[in-house]
Order: sequence, then C-alpha cells, then structure tokens
Amino acid sequence: MTPKQIERVQNKIKKIRKALSDERRRFGGYHDGRGLRYAPFELYLKIQDYKGGATYLRWFLKNFPDDYGFPTLWIMSSIIYFKNKKKKEAEKMVLTTFFNDPVVFNIFIDTPIEYVTSTHFNLDAIQEFYTELQQKNDLSDFKTWLLDFTTTEKFLHYKKEYLLLEEKLTSSQKESERKGILELQSKLTDLSTY
Repeated sequence: MTPKQIERVQNKIKKIRKALSDERRRFGGYHDGRGLRYAPFELYLKIQDYKGGATYLRWFLKNFPDDYGFPTLWIMSSIIYFKNKKKKEAEKMVLTTFFNDPVVFNIFIDTPIEYVTSTHFNLDAIQEFYTELQQKNDLSDFKTWLLDFTTTEKFLHYKKEYLLLEEKLTSSQKESERKGILELQSKLTDLSTY
C-alpha cells in the first residue's frame, strides 16, 4: 500500500472510533446496530498495524465482553495476537473461532471440511475473506503456527470434546439431557482459566 492509501485507512479507523465514542457519549452506552465495531479489525490488518489492532482489540473486549461476533472476527483477533507475539491469547482466539464455527479452520489451513456446526455462516464468504486477507498480508508465519497449534495435544483435546458434545446435542431429544450437555459445553468453551 502507498502511504496515501494507508493514511486513508487510518482516517477511516479514526472516523469509526469517533462515531462509537459519540454514540457512547450520546446514549450512555453502545447501540451499534450498524456493526461499526467490527470494521477496524480488518482495517488494522489491511495496513498491517498489529499494535493498533491489539489496542483496539483490548478496547473491544472491555466494552463488548459478551459479543460473540463471528468466526472471521476471532480469526482476525488471533492473527493480531500472533503478530504481537502473544501466543497464549492467539491460542484462545483460535479455540474461540473453532467453538463458533470449525469450518473456518478447514478454510484457513486448506483441509477438507470435516464438520459443520452452523448453517448461518456462508462458506463462500469465508473463503473470499481468507483469500482477500492473504493477498493483503503475509500470513505464512501465522498459517504455519496455526497448522502446528491445531495438531497439538491441547487443541486436539478441546476439538474432540467439543465435537463429541455437539454430536450428543444433535442426537439428544430430552430437554433435561440437552441442558446438561449445554452446561458441559459452556464449561469447555469458557477459556478464562486457559
């Protein structure tokens, strides 16, 4: 990117952050129905400002702690953490991505799609996002790390347990049984003690 293009992206980020700040001042909180809060992640990656992305990510997690976002948001977060040499946080985001939609991994590590948990994420859109992200960033180091991490005992344990619970949840008909499975799944996906 040229310096002028980078400056335009930086200005776009500033406008979005100002709009969010104005919203908080005006309403006493965030009512971001337009989804502006998600846009800076991709913009920071676009200009390869990983430190700025980490600062924004801290702000986002503080102000939207219960926002589950979407898988591409969490994979962008793991890239930001990875590029800032925060491997443990990157691992947590990779697992969060997996819990939200395992298909994203299959796309990012170029493996056949083995399990689909959601129907509301468009596979073509995720593939397009990944291709675009690859064109704008050198993610070869991230991809190598991601491939390595997804073969670790730790990741494979979480993957196996999660998919087992998903399978049980799909086949279970009893409400009480489903409730118990959802509680186990909630404990597994709570990475606060990771």
